Amino acid sequence: MRIYENYSLFDHNTFHLDVKTRWFVEYESEDELVKLMKDEYFLSQKVLHIGKGSNLLFLSDFDGVIVHSGIKGIEIVREDANHIWLKVGAAENWDSFVAFCVDKNWGGIENLSHIPGEVGASAYQNIGAYGAEVSDCISEVHTYFIETGEKKTFHNEDCCYSYRYSFFKGPENKGLYYISHVVYKLSKQPEYKIDYGDLRNRLEGKIIQLSTVREAIIALRQEKLPNPVTEGNAGSFFMNPYICMAHYEGLKKHYRDIPCYPVNDEVVKVPAAWLIEQCGLKGKTLGGAAVSEKQPLVIVNRNRATGGEIALLAEEVQQTVKEKFGIEIRPEVNYI
Repeated sequence: MRIYENYSLFDHNTFHLDVKTRWFVEYESEDELVKLMKDEYFLSQKVLHIGKGSNLLFLSDFDGVIVHSGIKGIEIVREDANHIWLKVGAAENWDSFVAFCVDKNWGGIENLSHIPGEVGASAYQNIGAYGAEVSDCISEVHTYFIETGEKKTFHNEDCCYSYRYSFFKGPENKGLYYISHVVYKLSKQPEYKIDYGDLRNRLEGKIIQLSTVREAIIALRQEKLPNPVTEGNAGSFFMNPYICMAHYEGLKKHYRDIPCYPVNDEVVKVPAAWLIEQCGLKGKTLGGAAVSEKQPLVIVNRNRATGGEIALLAEEVQQTVKEKFGIEIRPEVNYI
């Protein structure tokens, strides 16, 4: 177990905000996690468990304990003629795990290539991209209940997955469960989802296989999203909003090219990026923060922005979109 005092979180948030935590603790096994959960001082502190920090916005220094899992490993726990089940440590790099599965020709998560973060966060956030969500492939989530130290396994249906949501993100459960491992069910005979966005066009003339789908998605993400290494960001800052069909039809009378993705007969999902761009907010700045000119769904740390500046710019984007379209867009990023 590693324990640090007055520790910089610069390398633990992809906005590259230079904030500190009173304590930083990294455990490397389930035994160390259990020991930590029995520590009286630890239990008396404000605690935040993080992954790679790719979905966090720190508004100030953290006066408490930041906890990070160091549990790694990929283990085959079951397989049959059509599927394979892999138990993966929460600290495994997500994109490295996707690459590993693509190399083995195990399908299901290839559309989620090049998403930053760690395996544990994938199950917590229910990450998604290009028509796929990780919950489609999650079989089990292994956790520890922080208040009792009890080990608990959640099956897929227990996780209450929906768009960018899980049981673990619910306000009554947030911070109460630490994910140690995730079990994924992957296909030995992949079925491809390539009709979302520009993906099919990118694959035109190529043999459709897991490796070419992954390559196409990486290329698309690199073209459309700013590099967090050079411009700190958390990827998509806002979630795509759901609106009723009547609202959408009303907007379409004034904005004929407004895109949507049908959810059911009564509800559609509208791209938040389109809404933000129509408001003329591309490149909008506030202090050191800016709405990306490359992808308006992304807010970047362009010039030593503070967490407060990023939050204020996000609020301005939300208000402008609501005034113009009557639609509320909600942050995907967690404010700390």
